[in-house]
Amino acid sequence: MDLENRLTHTGYTPEDRETENPLRPRAFSEYIGQEKVKENLKIYIGAALSRKESLDHVLLYGPPGLGKTTLAGIVANEMGVNLRVTSGPAIEKPGDLAALLTNLSPGDVLFIDEVHRLSRQVEEILYPAMEDFALDIITGKGQMAASYHLPLPHFTLVGATTRAGQLSAPLRDRFGVVLRLELYNPQELGKIVTRSAKILGADIEADAALEIASRSRGTPRIANRLLKRVRDFAEVMSGGVITLNTAKIALDRMEIDELGLDQSDRRMLSAIIQFYGGGPVGLETLAAAIGEEAVTIEDVNEPYLMQIGFLSRTPRGRCATAAAYLHLGLPVPAALQPAAAPPEQTRLPE
Repeated sequence: MDLENRLTHTGYTPEDRETENPLRPRAFSEYIGQEKVKENLKIYIGAALSRKESLDHVLLYGPPGLGKTTLAGIVANEMGVNLRVTSGPAIEKPGDLAALLTNLSPGDVLFIDEVHRLSRQVEEILYPAMEDFALDIITGKGQMAASYHLPLPHFTLVGATTRAGQLSAPLRDRFGVVLRLELYNPQELGKIVTRSAKILGADIEADAALEIASRSRGTPRIANRLLKRVRDFAEVMSGGVITLNTAKIALDRMEIDELGLDQSDRRMLSAIIQFYGGGPVGLETLAAAIGEEAVTIEDVNEPYLMQIGFLSRTPRGRCATAAAYLHLGLPVPAALQPAAAPPEQTRLPE
């Protein structure tokens, strides 16, 4: 299945650019959820403003679609500075990074998405820029080589990554603020869906918003994506009002169940159970069996299935858990059932 056509794919798609831009909060007061991250950032920003300094470099990490880019924009707005946005793969050469850094104004926020994908050569240019706010550039070769030390304006680097473990230690250590974003609960996502529906000009009932939220895998990006599709059903079926019944019918037709699993997730679990006796089964074997790319299984299906306890990874391969059997309506093997407690021994009277 094409990733861009999967509604439960947490990655960024071209359609999200149209959907998310008007829906992005611009201030902390509009940002729902992530309370610990918000409160800490407010304090750090307030302290930096009171000292009239730039904010220390910030690393945001966690699953995709939780609002890391949005938070970077809010940081820039709260600091009253400009936001420059790029990504790790887009900075191919040290000269690309040098061009970005020399065009920053004092206090600006430079947001680098997928910061773990920066090349080693680019990282080495970034170290003195983050620490000393300077660029050390060498031009020419041999006897014609010349070294230049270019001072930079004080800026804030906000790095975002879904794989904090892949960051090199020297880069990670240069971030003064490290914050983890967690998956949202249905109540928080329900508020986000209600807010998004209002911006999109759609009427939605509270229980319908909660229904969409509960099937969104704890991810605002998926919730907003599902909201747009449910709105289409509502315009045809219920006069434009998103009711609970309309939301259930729409989500069922899109084959997204009560826990947010789509057809690909269920097909994967069914294959593990029916073809391989519940596992273990290797990633490449499983990918061939269900006709998916191995990287898609690893990046899209597995993280959520493991978070909700339907899948376990062992050195020998992937295994389905008892909860997966129950969700698919299949009998749980005896090996996965909890062992019965031994009967209490009663003492005979002497």
